[in-house]
Amino acid sequence: MNSSPRAFLGSLFDAAVRAADPAHRLPAHLPPPPPGRTLVVGAGKAAAAMARAVEAHWPGELSGLVVTRYGHGLPCRRIEVVEAAHPLPDAAGREAASRILAVLRGLTSDDLVIVLVSGGGSALLALPFEGVTLADKQQVNRALLKSGASIAEINCVRKHLSAIKGGRLAAAAYPARVVTLAVSDVPGDDPAVIASGPTVPDPTTCADALAVLASYRIDAPDAVVALLRSGASETPKPGDLRFVHCETRTIATAQDALAAAAETARAAGIAPFILGDAIEGEAREVAKVMAGIAKSCAQHAAPARPPCVLLSGGETTVTLRGQGRGGRNAEFLLALALALDGAPGIHALACDTDGIDGTEDNAGALLTDDTLARARAAGLDARACLADNDGYGFFAALGDLVVTGPTRTNVNDFRAIYVVGDRR
Repeated sequence: MNSSPRAFLGSLFDAAVRAADPAHRLPAHLPPPPPGRTLVVGAGKAAAAMARAVEAHWPGELSGLVVTRYGHGLPCRRIEVVEAAHPLPDAAGREAASRILAVLRGLTSDDLVIVLVSGGGSALLALPFEGVTLADKQQVNRALLKSGASIAEINCVRKHLSAIKGGRLAAAAYPARVVTLAVSDVPGDDPAVIASGPTVPDPTTCADALAVLASYRIDAPDAVVALLRSGASETPKPGDLRFVHCETRTIATAQDALAAAAETARAAGIAPFILGDAIEGEAREVAKVMAGIAKSCAQHAAPARPPCVLLSGGETTVTLRGQGRGGRNAEFLLALALALDGAPGIHALACDTDGIDGTEDNAGALLTDDTLARARAAGLDARACLADNDGYGFFAALGDLVVTGPTRTNVNDFRAIYVVGDRR
């Protein structure tokens, strides 16, 4: 391979994102037209790209509404695309969710509802359950996002504060046939977790949601606690007959992205080693483990012989304690740099496939074997930046942020650690 480590790692990320592009992944999963009407609804960072793909390949009449993150929209002719806030919900998301429920009223068994879901859908479908307010939901979401809770735990709470998630969208569409097309951004690709499962029966309970709040010491509004304790917002469960005509088809996953990156690496003469597509945990702790694996490759040719690239996906978490501009991928890389401590010939990239690392304007960042040396020369204290959750500021100062803009897909985090080996 003649390209630089930066160019090589960038090519892997590009391949991963292309592999999750709804324009390529969605058409093969479309159901046949129904005898009656076809409605398209959905939410997520990929919603606009998915809607456009449906329009381009649907043979009959079509109408509907999808909601996506601000800046992630695309023009469509028959499906309305609206934008709302993520990761904290806003009034635009609440209005969109209310309108989606409204268009599902009065359907028959001859009708078809195509539901397009992807990462971000939980925040974008922001319709509070009766008794709680949007402000209540914002407060709980903000606290959960800072707590280090997993996406499954966060979405458990979200479902039980929502009038549309946790299977309620499908219940509203009954008796129509519901086909959900999902771009998975969750470890394990559980459809009940993707976008908080608006068309999937929910095995979690109000008691589970209360346990999550207690576990992470979330100071929830009184109305939220009262609602969960009452059980009034319990979600539809497996076995509910309203799901009898529902089907979910997962069209793109983290594993698809990793496989595409692995093929790109092979074509460049670099051996890929996929560590897993569902890796979770605190970003800085995951970084320590992966640094150990990379060092083992460099020193002992195990589990892979250099030159090789270690690929992984999933969703790490960050427990916010500092005031920096974070992002879990930047945090992972900063912790990785400290764990590697300048080990020669090891480079890495960590990016979110949606193009947004946390709430910032970057997808992630790049790490080279001279990152710490360059940081010291620039007067940057890597440990202080990590303590302040300021991975963004650290890599911005070095010019090593990866900025792609919205990719309009989302199969979660992509990490690649390139072990060059002995360069002497």
